[in-house]
This record gives sequence, structure tokens and C-alpha cells, in this order.
Amino acid sequence: MSTDKKTKEFYISLKEKLSNDTLWPSDYLFKFIVPTHKDKVVHIENTFNNLGAVIHTRASSKGNYTSISVQVKMKNPDAVIEKYLEVSIIEGIISL
Repeated sequence: MSTDKKTKEFYISLKEKLSNDTLWPSDYLFKFIVPTHKDKVVHIENTFNNLGAVIHTRASSKGNYTSISVQVKMKNPDAVIEKYLEVSIIEGIISL
């Protein structure tokens, strides 16, 4: 099974879960881990710019990684998935 097919299946499953478990619009908490690099953190911050997001960052104990939490009101599951896809191009990102 290719990664692309697994990725599509993941987002289909996520959309179904979000549709069934949440009333939209709703607050949503995104969590990411990226290798510590200013450009990567700024890319995530810019992705949520102008959405009223509350963003918290914290470096790991050795400073190699940065965790980023983004609390933001999203209009529907498709908007959530769109944001995950926007940040998925960041090398080394882990979406939790």
C-alpha cells in the first residue's frame, strides 16, 4: 500500500470522526513537533495567521525539537484537514 493511499485513508477517517464527534464551528487543538528551526516554526505560525489562533511553542530539553500547540476556531472538518495538509510540506513535521 502506498503512502499516498494511507494518507488519503487517514484523512477520510479523520473527517468522519470529526463530523460525528463535534458540532461545527468548534475550537480545535492542533499539535505539532518540528525540528527546531525558526523557518519551520514561522511557517506553522503563518499558516494560522489571521484566524485568531492562540499558539504556544516549547523547545525540547536538548533544544533539538519544538512542540507547537495551536488552539483555533475552525468552521468544519474540511478546514481542519486543509490546515494539516498545508503544514504537511514542512520537512520533519510530526502532527499529533
